[in-house]
Amino acid sequence: MSGSLDKLFSPFTFNGLTVPNRIAMAPMTRQFSPGETPGEDVATYYRRRAEGGTGLIITEGTTVADPVATMAANVPAFHGDALKGWKRVVEEVHDAGGLIAPQLWHVGTMRDPGNAPRSELPSAGPSGLFKPGKKVSDPMTKEHIQSVIDAFGRAAADARELGFDAIELHGAHGYLIDQFFWAGTNERDDEYGGEQAAQRTKFAVDIINAVRREVGNDYPLILRFSQWKQQDFEHKIAPTPDELAAFLKPLSDAGVDMFHCSTRRFWEPEFEGSDLNLAGWTKKLTGKPTMTVGSVGLSGEFIGAFMGESSEPTSIDKLLDRLEKDEFDMVAVGRALLVDPEWPNKIREGRSKDLVPFTKEALAALA
Repeated sequence: MSGSLDKLFSPFTFNGLTVPNRIAMAPMTRQFSPGETPGEDVATYYRRRAEGGTGLIITEGTTVADPVATMAANVPAFHGDALKGWKRVVEEVHDAGGLIAPQLWHVGTMRDPGNAPRSELPSAGPSGLFKPGKKVSDPMTKEHIQSVIDAFGRAAADARELGFDAIELHGAHGYLIDQFFWAGTNERDDEYGGEQAAQRTKFAVDIINAVRREVGNDYPLILRFSQWKQQDFEHKIAPTPDELAAFLKPLSDAGVDMFHCSTRRFWEPEFEGSDLNLAGWTKKLTGKPTMTVGSVGLSGEFIGAFMGESSEPTSIDKLLDRLEKDEFDMVAVGRALLVDPEWPNKIREGRSKDLVPFTKEALAALA
């Protein structure tokens, strides 16, 4: 490894939270929480990542208190009895010297009612569309929209009360918040829809405002967003830097402290004519801290993982070079941390020969 590790293992502070290094655990849905409640095995799973040197743990997506927020009974919730389980998670991570943020989530029309709790209820989306041209439910009512906004606010308040160090809102990958961002799934003609970025971001802005009312301005808030959707890997909600700037401004102004910019491969340029990736452009356009993600430390990208493909550990020199140039501020690591809780410590100590390859079997257990 030729790149310097100094920056990767230097502290970073945003909105009063000092993370001991630049490594975050990327949120990864695991479905090991029966009855939507995380148990002792989930708490131990996160503790191991803190012990392994991860600077900030971002949990798997955990759903807010809306009847159709979740897609499976083993996905953890962030309300009711599940909060007791999350309290144990926080205690374990803090006891190991780590920091942790829950990723607050609503799956929207990505939910298949037949395979989800409360299967008698239709899924929810801004226009009831799973993807352009595929309608699966009626559009959300204004009352339902407001109740979901309120649910995100309550979840943020609960996170702070439980002792979480920050929160992340899941606004990526074609789930509910992202469905409002995406013109292909948002055909509304009220204040929550339209061609202007300020209209398509209003739902997220209202959620951010609700969060701020509950937790104040001194609590770190991360927003994860993506250009690509699970329904369309090639889509870009902002095809140009100017359009990206217009999209990001309302979110930044509302109170996002850090943008978690989800890409499938961190090294790919976002726009022609520049080597900057999505996190680099977002930092340049907003002046806010950013986190990059996408196949860090592994040879293959994560979509292949769900198709059974393995990945070998690979150099992070290019990542280190970009970090050294301040293209972004933090790095989220997914599958490499899923299969190897000690990944940060091994990188820091130069033990690259000890890094563990990723195989599909890792998805079947909480290692």
